Amino acid sequence: MSFHLEAKKGEIADKVLLPGDPLRAKYIAENFFDDPVCYNNVRGMHGYTGTYKGVKVSVQGTGMGVPSISIYVTELIKEYGAKKLIRIGTSGSIQEDVEIRDLVVPMSASSNSNMNNKIFGFDNYAPTPSFNLFKNALKASEALELPFKSGNILTSDNFYSYNKDFPQPWKDFNVLAVEMESSALFTIASEYDVEALTILTISDSILTGETITSEEKERALNEMIRLSLETIIK
Repeated sequence: MSFHLEAKKGEIADKVLLPGDPLRAKYIAENFFDDPVCYNNVRGMHGYTGTYKGVKVSVQGTGMGVPSISIYVTELIKEYGAKKLIRIGTSGSIQEDVEIRDLVVPMSASSNSNMNNKIFGFDNYAPTPSFNLFKNALKASEALELPFKSGNILTSDNFYSYNKDFPQPWKDFNVLAVEMESSALFTIASEYDVEALTILTISDSILTGETITSEEKERALNEMIRLSLETIIK
């Protein structure tokens, strides 16, 4: 039984895009899907299923942060049989060469969240995405001529940091960007032996304070969405 999704069995595809913003889920369904159907409005967290190039795909808003995405990912996998999940969203750069509008596809997700500590104690678990989905993203990137940067990212529990030294030492150890969900997604997907990936758009720089304009944001997010859809249907 799902407490947060009102969909009936079979209404959610086994391929699911996961934007944090539920209105972005609505936007994707209305602008990229054929014949989209809304299956969820519980707590205003929109979920839709449609087809993209003839393949059944769903998009489900997750909210912000590790606790929120953990709920939706767990229920999508356990109750609805999701097999491929791609988080799509914005992130803040913490490297000079990771610029506004860049696409980032992480190979791993460090974290300051305590979620994995509750599972593994004082041992350090390293959450990583699916290699197969990562390969798909590389192929789709080349076909769409949408290059991306890759490496380690930080999943943070804090949007506003209380650490005056942030983003050190993350920057010193070549962490590319900071967001709030991927570590949880990768960990849960590994537990249930399903595939997961994150594709991010750089919306701002923590180092310089530069932010993306509304015009740039629409274009950049559409590029991220296209890359994600091409990746998940392969």
